[in-house]
Amino acid sequence: MHFFIKTHLLYAAPQHCDVLLQIEALTDATQKCRQTRLMLNPGSVAREIAGEEDLGTRRWITTDRLFECHYETKVEVTRADPDIAALGEVPRPQIPTDVVKYLMPSRYCHSELFLDFVAGQFGTLTGGALIVVMRDWINTNFTYDNEASFAGTTASDSFASQSGVCRDYAHVLIAFARAAGIPARFVSAYAPNVTPQDFHAVAEVYLEGGWHLIDATGMAQASDIARICVGRDAADASFMTSYGWMELREQSVDVRRVAG
Repeated sequence: MHFFIKTHLLYAAPQHCDVLLQIEALTDATQKCRQTRLMLNPGSVAREIAGEEDLGTRRWITTDRLFECHYETKVEVTRADPDIAALGEVPRPQIPTDVVKYLMPSRYCHSELFLDFVAGQFGTLTGGALIVVMRDWINTNFTYDNEASFAGTTASDSFASQSGVCRDYAHVLIAFARAAGIPARFVSAYAPNVTPQDFHAVAEVYLEGGWHLIDATGMAQASDIARICVGRDAADASFMTSYGWMELREQSVDVRRVAG
């Protein structure tokens, strides 16, 4: 599957700002980027660093009072759609050291608050079969609502309102999975069928020794997701973090399927 991604950001600030930007699709064994262009407004100073788990690229940008960014790339995704329900859990004592942290509560995913609900709602299911039922429960019971959350909304808040956007759906699924003892992490991504078109957020769960993408909104499959970065939750994987107040002027994301 091939996609063309085009992103434009325009922000204003009353002062110089340091910005940590994460909008570039990563390259790994399952997706490759080419014909990439990243254009910043004149005067910006950028320094590249690695993303979480050494996946993807972050850029520190010192910007003037106007921050503008244009990003374009063509991505080939060769990742197949796995049969999640058929995947088994990794016995917890065998979970790798660098994966154990994704069992723990995090800033937006207080998984310890969902222990009783997960045990009572989903019974004796395990592994991928449990993850699929959790995903379907969220998709059925939640309402996608752009006005239902803000930057500080947690999985607990979203669960209480049973509404939110892709970020909130991902946080709830991650909290459910961790409450069941399955490592789960947050993925910032692009996908062509996201409505309204914007940066997308999905979850990854650790089953049978590997990470597997799963989208509780139902808008994307693993084969049409272009990953940007990963983290414990949105705190690690925000597309932009500014150290100084900034005002949104324009923002657009366009993801289209194209010929190879």
